[in-house]
Amino acid sequence: MNSSNIDRVAQALLSARREGRCADAELIATALENADQAYAVQAIVARTLAWEDAGTAYWKSGGASRDATLTHARLPPAGVWASPAQSGDWPFTWRGIEAEIALRLGASVDAAQAAGLDYAGAAALVDAMAVSIEVVDSRWQQGLAAPALLKLADLQSHGALVLGEWQAYADRDWATQRCRVNIGAEAIERRGTHSMGDPAYGLLAWLRHVTREGRRVEAGTVVTTGTWVGILPASEGDLVTAEFEGIGYASVRL
Repeated sequence: MNSSNIDRVAQALLSARREGRCADAELIATALENADQAYAVQAIVARTLAWEDAGTAYWKSGGASRDATLTHARLPPAGVWASPAQSGDWPFTWRGIEAEIALRLGASVDAAQAAGLDYAGAAALVDAMAVSIEVVDSRWQQGLAAPALLKLADLQSHGALVLGEWQAYADRDWATQRCRVNIGAEAIERRGTHSMGDPAYGLLAWLRHVTREGRRVEAGTVVTTGTWVGILPASEGDLVTAEFEGIGYASVRL
C-alpha cells in the first residue's frame, strides 16, 4: 500500500474540511489505486477528527445495483441531525438530496459473527428504521465529477444526514413502497425505486466491512442505505422533506 499517496489524499481532505474550501482533485487524480486505499484515507480522516470517539456510530452504505460492489463510509457525527432540522451555518459547497431508509442495529456484531451471516440473519439484527435525508456534498472542486476513488475517500460525497423518528423494523413490500420528496415548491414521487430492491439487502456486505480486521460494530449503530430518488439538486434556504408511506417523514431547512 502506498502510504505516502494515502496520506496526501487524507491531508488534502483534512485541509478542505478545516479551511472550508475545496481541494483540487486533478492534482492527485491517480494517487489512489484501489478501494482499500480509499478506505484507509477515510480512516485517517475519521481518526484525526475524532469521529470514532463520539458515541453512536453513523454510516452510509449502498450501490447502484445488487451486482455492483457496495461502498461504505463512516459519517461525521456533528453532521447527523434529528428531523425537523436546520442546517444553519453547516459548510456546504453543494446540496444534493437523497431520500433513504436508515436502519439501526439492535445487537452488536463481531467479525466472526458477520462472516457467518446470510441475508436473513443480517436483517434480523435490525431493530428499527427511519426515513433519512442525505445531503450530498464534496470536498473536491470537481464535485461529483472527481475520480471515483477520490469520491470514495471523501465519504462517497457525503455532506450531512437527517433522521426522522425511529419505528420498529419490519420487512415490507419494497417494490410498491412510495416515496415523496419536496424541495421548495417542487414535488418528486417514486415507487419501488431502491437500487437494490430492499434497503436491508446490503447489510451483509456492510457488516463484513465494518467488522474487518477484527473490529466490532456496536448495538445502536445506524446505517443509511441508499437513495430512492437519485440525487436531486437543492439550494441554500430550501425546505426539503421526504416521506415514505407507512414509515415516516423527515425534513431539513438548508
